[in-house]
Amino acid sequence: MNPIKCDGNEIYPSKIVCIGLNYADHIKEFAHGVFEDPVVFMKPNSAISNDVYSNDKDIIHYEAEISFMVSGGQLKAVSFGLDLTRRELQYKLMEKGWPWERAKAFDGAAVFSEFVSFDGDIGALRMEFYINGVLTQFGDYDLMLTKPKQMLDEVRSFVSLEDGDVLMTGTPQGVGPVNAGDEYRGKIFEGDRLIVEGIWVVK
Repeated sequence: MNPIKCDGNEIYPSKIVCIGLNYADHIKEFAHGVFEDPVVFMKPNSAISNDVYSNDKDIIHYEAEISFMVSGGQLKAVSFGLDLTRRELQYKLMEKGWPWERAKAFDGAAVFSEFVSFDGDIGALRMEFYINGVLTQFGDYDLMLTKPKQMLDEVRSFVSLEDGDVLMTGTPQGVGPVNAGDEYRGKIFEGDRLIVEGIWVVK
């Protein structure tokens, strides 16, 4: 089992639950229609990685997201997360109407900063993602089509969430290819207060 870190402690999620197509501009970016219900998919524990890897054989895209750790059935901690995606493979699977797992659930497809306990105002959360010092993605609560507590209720309507499981809330516009040597810096704010930050150099 692969761990995440929360307040300095190692936690072992049983799964990562992801909400897809949750920002209108990202939907336009990929010419999808708006779905009536949230798009939900999962990544296994084996997808968790401390590092970001490029791949010469596949086009892998970064998708930066506000992420939560669940405990006691509630959103108890927050992190900056990267949902890594084999984009061309995803397109092929979507064209056939097949599940996304091969494009979304591979080893190394989920990367997180440390999680920090959070009992503040979820409505004040925002995410900033920088590549080589350039702001590349920005997302916040107001831009989400489905809000985090709605996501939690939707997921719990059909699957049990164990303590330590992770909820990823979707990515805003600006996704793109992962390139070796790039420096990634992801930040989560509550209002003007920086809550947590993660830094990686793509391998």
